[in-house]
Amino acid sequence: MVASPLAGRPYDLRHAADSLWLNSGVRAPDVVERAGYSMDVLLRVYAKCIDGQCDIANQRITEALTA
Repeated sequence: MVASPLAGRPYDLRHAADSLWLNSGVRAPDVVERAGYSMDVLLRVYAKCIDGQCDIANQRITEALTA
């Protein structure tokens, strides 16, 4: 048994890594490739990590339109 709450089960550590990547701004297709599962699974399981990045997306769109 491991004392860390991140490594209670092998899946927990993987989930923590995937969440960290998404919250850090790593593109979803890159996370899918590294994690080895489908985009459908990523969006279903990790949607909460992607949610809330509207301000960043809006800023990028505005910058692209004004360039």
